[in-house]
Amino acid sequence: MAKIVDRLLLFIYSLSIGVISVVAILLLSGVIPYELTHAQEQRLFLIAIITAAVLFLISIRFFYISIRRDRTVMHSIDQRTEFGDIQISVETIENLCLKAASRVRGIKDLKSRIKVSQAGLEIAIRAVVDGEESIPALTTDVQKQVHDFVEDTTGIPVSSVSVYIANVVQAPSFKSRVE
Repeated sequence: MAKIVDRLLLFIYSLSIGVISVVAILLLSGVIPYELTHAQEQRLFLIAIITAAVLFLISIRFFYISIRRDRTVMHSIDQRTEFGDIQISVETIENLCLKAASRVRGIKDLKSRIKVSQAGLEIAIRAVVDGEESIPALTTDVQKQVHDFVEDTTGIPVSSVSVYIANVVQAPSFKSRVE
């Protein structure tokens, strides 16, 4: 929800700055002539102060967003050994999952996603199968291969491996051509 609000604020901010810039250029270049009464000057002054205050508050929000650290995203998994610290990137673990799953015969297009929990890694694999093998047997094989390979390679416990079969690859059909 906060991202949607921030995007809306960024849109309003950009639009406001753009409109103010265009009006200022037109006023300063003399394209728009202006002569105001004292009451109009006071009202314009009040509108300018309110607009400036709102734009200042939005600027503070964007400044805060630009300097804060996003704590929800974990880019690596840290381990401490007797020899020192080890950091393994989540991307590395995703690639290890893809490598292990691609070894299973019948699996075609793969994608992986990793979540880190207290119990260990939660791995989600999205795959396309060729339709030649039993899907329950394939998914069990993929789960076992990925689980064992990631745990053996990284030393990080894997709590679950879920497999989503997205589709079955259609064999190319060739039409005979009669001449």
